[in-house]
Amino acid sequence: MKRLKGLIAAPHTPFNVDGSVNYPEIDKIAKHLIATGVKGIYACGTTGEGIQCSVAERKAIAEAWVEAINGKMDIILHTGALSIVDTIELTKHAETLDILATSVIAPSFFKPGSIADLVEYCATVAAAAPSKEFYYYHSGMSGVMLDMEQFLIEADKRIPNLAGVKFNHVDIYEYQRCVRVLDGKFNIPWGVDEFLPAALAVGAESAVGSTYNYAADHFNSIIESFNAGDIKEVNKKMDAVIALIRVLVEFGGVAAGKVAMQLHGIDAGNPRLPIRTLTESQKEVVLNKMQNAGFHQ
Repeated sequence: MKRLKGLIAAPHTPFNVDGSVNYPEIDKIAKHLIATGVKGIYACGTTGEGIQCSVAERKAIAEAWVEAINGKMDIILHTGALSIVDTIELTKHAETLDILATSVIAPSFFKPGSIADLVEYCATVAAAAPSKEFYYYHSGMSGVMLDMEQFLIEADKRIPNLAGVKFNHVDIYEYQRCVRVLDGKFNIPWGVDEFLPAALAVGAESAVGSTYNYAADHFNSIIESFNAGDIKEVNKKMDAVIALIRVLVEFGGVAAGKVAMQLHGIDAGNPRLPIRTLTESQKEVVLNKMQNAGFHQ
């Protein structure tokens, strides 16, 4: 399995004014991400509103990302859906693409109720793309909060292409156990951007996040300062991150994040319902606050 390193952006899916997917803008986002030094993308996840898109759209979006990236960075493709039928169809399609890995979040309506149930679900999905690595997407948004250390122990027996867990939770203790389980066998990319220094301190080698779409340079500088042992500088640089996260908390991570792409000349459009679209005055406030925090085009 490939050992993931550095920042992995969770890109937005751009939409036109009429709500349709803006495929040409995907190419612009890809060029921007390649230029900013992120190491890969996690497509069609939470930030990418994958669950908000149809199966046909998600296949087309995945193909657009593969074409736009053109082998220049790793692609992890989220194929999770409420229906196992849709999930399998998307994962089988992913098997035909030039990507590193597939990934799924647990279904959020009928939920896996135990480690055994979750392993069974993930094993079924991962088998649909056997040549690709597989990451389980651990997030409170699913409502499934099972112990990931135990999941990895049991899943290791059933899923030959299991690469690790995309860990989107603030439980640093659980994260440390996942990093160490089975002699550090698995990749555990960290998924809470504002906790990045804490994750680095307990062994994180990679991180997946939405803010890396428009603030990768700043987060890479935090990693550089951390690796240099300059914790004072890390803390200083986190001031800007806190200011950035305040904006996302106030206006909504997906909606405000899409506005933030304007800092780089990219029109990601508005999010799909039920996420609320920001008003033009709110978008102006978001841009002003992000610029005041030190994030510019």
